[in-house]
Amino acid sequence: MERRKVIVYALSASTLTLVAPLGIRRLAQAEAAQAPAPGDPHRSDVVVVGADEEKLVLEVTAANKVRVRLPRAEVGQGITTAVAMMIAEELDARLADVDIPLADARTDGGNQFTGGSSSVSSLYDPARRLAAAARARLVTAAARQWHVPAKTLRTKDTTVVAPDGRTATFGSLTAAASGITHPDVPAKPKPAAQHRTIGRPTTRIDARDLVTGKARYAGDLTVAGAKPAVVARSPKLGGTVVSVDDARAMPGVLAVVRIPSGVAVVAETFHHAFQARDALKIKWSSGPIATLSDAGIRTRLRAALPPLSAAPRGSTPVKGEFEFAFVSHAPMEVLTAVADVRTDRAELWFSSQTPVEAAESVAAAIRLPAGKVRVHVVRAGGSFGRRLNYDAAIEAALISKAARRPVKLMWSRADDIRHGRMRPATYRRVRANVKDGRIARLDHDATSVNEGAGHGLDLPIPLGAWRSVDSGTSRVAEELILDEVARTLHKDPVAFRRTRLTAPAKAVLDKAAAGRWGRLLPAHWGQGVAVHEEYGSYLACLAEIDATDPRKPRVKTIVMAVDVGTVINPRGLEAQLMGAAMDGISTILHAGLHIDRGAVRESSFADFHYARQRQSPLDFKVHIMPSKRAPGGAGELGVPAAAAAVATAYARATGTHPRRFPIVS
Repeated sequence: MERRKVIVYALSASTLTLVAPLGIRRLAQAEAAQAPAPGDPHRSDVVVVGADEEKLVLEVTAANKVRVRLPRAEVGQGITTAVAMMIAEELDARLADVDIPLADARTDGGNQFTGGSSSVSSLYDPARRLAAAARARLVTAAARQWHVPAKTLRTKDTTVVAPDGRTATFGSLTAAASGITHPDVPAKPKPAAQHRTIGRPTTRIDARDLVTGKARYAGDLTVAGAKPAVVARSPKLGGTVVSVDDARAMPGVLAVVRIPSGVAVVAETFHHAFQARDALKIKWSSGPIATLSDAGIRTRLRAALPPLSAAPRGSTPVKGEFEFAFVSHAPMEVLTAVADVRTDRAELWFSSQTPVEAAESVAAAIRLPAGKVRVHVVRAGGSFGRRLNYDAAIEAALISKAARRPVKLMWSRADDIRHGRMRPATYRRVRANVKDGRIARLDHDATSVNEGAGHGLDLPIPLGAWRSVDSGTSRVAEELILDEVARTLHKDPVAFRRTRLTAPAKAVLDKAAAGRWGRLLPAHWGQGVAVHEEYGSYLACLAEIDATDPRKPRVKTIVMAVDVGTVINPRGLEAQLMGAAMDGISTILHAGLHIDRGAVRESSFADFHYARQRQSPLDFKVHIMPSKRAPGGAGELGVPAAAAAVATAYARATGTHPRRFPIVS
């Protein structure tokens, strides 16, 4: 199988199971391993290539199902559907016959990271090769059963088909296939020209479960004996408990325990838990930033910028300083974790983009060996980077240990917005040095709040990677300056950008602008464009905005053109980009957090003004560029360009130079 080999042995008499490594540190050792003899009691299904590596495991069951345990988190981005399509393509299986459960956190180390828009690109090659290896073994099993050449057989709809019309389901062949180590046909993925599933717009495999309520999240789980738990938290960031008069005597209360982040109440129901939490009489310390507010943070950020370097001789500067607020992740499903901590082991259920690291951190917090903590990864209702961190899981484990019972911890929406991790406030300074009709040099300096990493402004504020991380603010600042340079040079913004772009980036810009850019608009409307390259992908966005009332702007149109290489599911890609557009609209126009004397002002969607459906574009289009390249990243790709296009459109509509975001705060 070329660079990544799958070495297959029989698991039992009933299933074919294959493993594809997603890392190759121990490939040499695995290749040198000797296969156990048939009948050896230690014989297993696979020699795992790289025992400390991330793995993709495929099993064909006797019930004619193909099950792939996925070492990624499903947080709404549709990765389970994308992987199911890859597997179905190479196996010639019906999509309905492919199940993609989420893998538990590994207890022997390794990596199960979901983030950086890397899931599809990292899984595309291993998943297809894994499925191709399974298909070759199934075909070989059928050929030997029917005594015909394997090359005369074909596969279709989770069956092997002979030239004379005989058929055998994969499930009926899995026992025989599990013993085949050297298939009679090549185990190679199909060329793109033969794809019938990959590249076809496809409804999510979990769509029906999602809309009927069958899909299960952490809050839906019933774990024996697990009781609802909530936490009382300081009104100030970083505040700690000085004293507490607890509420054990209130109805339904089972335990009141202190943890580092506050005081937890365990009760018979969440209603009882919240009532008791609100009845607690707690004296809090004021916290380390009790006197600090937005204005002071902005002043400190600006002061932390390095001095400007000397401009090129003879150049004209076009510059701006830009302020970006804190932003909450605010996933629709609040943080929830179920924990059952015993004296010698622990078991947890929650959604995590970093489950291995989460298990290790939980183990350290409750003082157990890392191998004694088992983490079951559960689907999530949104993340946007929030579930890279696992604060709720650590809290749940600490509460369970102290209360000596299993618990189901739920953060409230106010907990999430006021105490959850957020995109850091950032200050950016961009200077374009213009000479001879072009930008001779672009200087871009930035400083942001951090939690003590030694760069930027250190403040004890809970921070986390937010969708597109730094690109979501850097692209806005640079695109606004590019527009201002184009205006200074009396050049069209699209034409000016084309002089600075690579060929793939030019292609997406041309596609997004085609037939629309420069059209006559009503008074106080404006158009904006932006281009972003990242994750091996390219995206251009055109936005049209109605700013008749500058305090109530409305984005009317979003047009995106995107080149992400090979597209697995065009419908899923469009959904990702629609969400990215809403993120861009929100964070540029309305959505931000304010710090008032050490506390987050906002507490719900009533005052954290994320865009609603009534603020979504009336006209939304995505143009997907054809490509033969391997897949690039897409999950975060659309946010920077969408945000920047909205910002430049607002600037053109109002004739202003936006410098503080969100604009309407």
